Amino acid sequence: MAFMCFMVIIDSMQIQELEKYSSAITLSDMEVFVFPELMYSLVLANIMSPCLWKWREEETFKKLAGKSTYRTLMRMRQYVMDEYEFNLDLNTWGLTHKDAELARFSPYISPEDIGRSNALFGYTGDKYYFDVDIRRHFGLDQYDGDIIPYWKTETVEAMNAFRLKKGYETGAGECVSLSTLYAAAAFVVCGVPLDDIYMVLTPLHSQNFIDINEGIITNNRRLVTKPMWFNGTEISDKAQRAIRNEQVTIVANNTGYIHCFYDTATIDKTSYGKFTGLLGNYLTADLTQLNFANFLRSKGKYQKYFQFCRHRRGERMFVRAESLFGYEHGSRFRIYDETFDKLLDEVDSEDYSIYMIENRLCCEQLMAFVDYEGVDIHNPDDRHKLARFIAPFAKEDAEQCVEDLSDFLRITPRLPDSDKQYKTAEPVKIEPDWPREQVIEYLESIRDKNITADLAFYAYRDMTRCDWRPFIKAAVERCPVSIEKYADEGVNQVYSQLNVLPDESIYDGPRLAQPDEVANYNTGDGVEKAFTLANILHHRQPEAPMEIRIEKDRAIVKADKEYAFNSSKGLEQTIQVLPDGVSVES
Repeated sequence: MAFMCFMVIIDSMQIQELEKYSSAITLSDMEVFVFPELMYSLVLANIMSPCLWKWREEETFKKLAGKSTYRTLMRMRQYVMDEYEFNLDLNTWGLTHKDAELARFSPYISPEDIGRSNALFGYTGDKYYFDVDIRRHFGLDQYDGDIIPYWKTETVEAMNAFRLKKGYETGAGECVSLSTLYAAAAFVVCGVPLDDIYMVLTPLHSQNFIDINEGIITNNRRLVTKPMWFNGTEISDKAQRAIRNEQVTIVANNTGYIHCFYDTATIDKTSYGKFTGLLGNYLTADLTQLNFANFLRSKGKYQKYFQFCRHRRGERMFVRAESLFGYEHGSRFRIYDETFDKLLDEVDSEDYSIYMIENRLCCEQLMAFVDYEGVDIHNPDDRHKLARFIAPFAKEDAEQCVEDLSDFLRITPRLPDSDKQYKTAEPVKIEPDWPREQVIEYLESIRDKNITADLAFYAYRDMTRCDWRPFIKAAVERCPVSIEKYADEGVNQVYSQLNVLPDESIYDGPRLAQPDEVANYNTGDGVEKAFTLANILHHRQPEAPMEIRIEKDRAIVKADKEYAFNSSKGLEQTIQVLPDGVSVES
């Protein structure tokens, strides 16, 4: 693997500004962490994408016209699960050098802070993540030296294009890609107002909170309602991991962002206060029969202290908690929900006892005590009272059982401190009933007032609306896959292999793919192939001058000789690549 530094001649666009705008093209995990505006810029890019608007024409969504937003969201969950898989292949977008990335971002954030908060640079989380060996889980343990993977976020077009990549039958994306897709699709397809969508990023995960009913959290391909969040299943426990165990790095919405490391926030302070209240309510549940059963499902080690009681043909019957939870496996029925009686009917008579089982507390007795005493599980005195009540059965585990029950029913998220300097800009105010063209026109109109809207056009890759220099910088600095793919080929062989690829871009109109997207998906318009070849040539001979001439129907790379590709993008541009930098001529 190799990585070249490529200088771009700067005039009106300053160096730090160019770094941010080029990052809107590549959207790596580290870039989003350092430039938090990028997260929402990708949401807006996806909202502008014709791909999402085509979802509206799917029969599955047409049938839901006039139905509730909640019902449409639930249908979209299944659609996303059918159409996309969670991609955790860290090598998809190639490798880079840890020291190079730390140096690149040093003007914005210290290496120490990066190391404390980013998995690629050694972050392992708190005790929970040490226990589950999170670096091994994500495959990060294979990167122990200076080499680390690019962990890039994909646009919806790049997610769809995984179908063209060997080994994939559907689209795909990592967690940030899926969260931005969900946020955009919730607006475009389900009609959720942007005001009700909040993005929540932690060092190891990305989720959204949607303010509908009691709240919904997106988790990779799934949507998690509050009852699902507290149901105690393995899937729900996994969904809780990031918010339960990590510092939330960034919260973003249509008004701006707040970052745990930065003293300045651009999010509307009132909006952030509303979010913290909504999330707090979502993460808190009452102690009910159902939630106590959910707790025992999640914390199976305490099941041995409890039993369940039922009446059958006028007689009381008792069953061990672990036996009843065993019947849940493979069953559609659950303890204490509306299907409880059907679950009890599945229990074999041999697992019932007509006598109360010794040394076990009836869950019904426990809840009767809770109701009679008015126990508030979140009150320390009441927790002590409850622990005394179960102590004859749980013995030395009583105190810990009650503490774990309290923790299960309330998660206190570690959100960015609200004590910031708030420098808000004009919020993004688009309506779900606007047509796509109106959305794009509006975002265009606020680019000079809202940097997130401006960056969105770079994430969207519309080269008729963007300065070319960020795209060029990204193409030749952060596309190692295309370099490695053709490392053993001569220039003429590279040219021939690029020319025989389909002349189809994964992006419509005047939007362009990066070289690594061409290399990964084996398709590209002639302009995109020209940049791929130019990236390879510049890597091999960084001192050699080169010209990329883009015409309406073709693109030509002029180096030792001319290499021409057919194009249907209709773009026109001339780019001079010189030893001391690049110049762009319209």
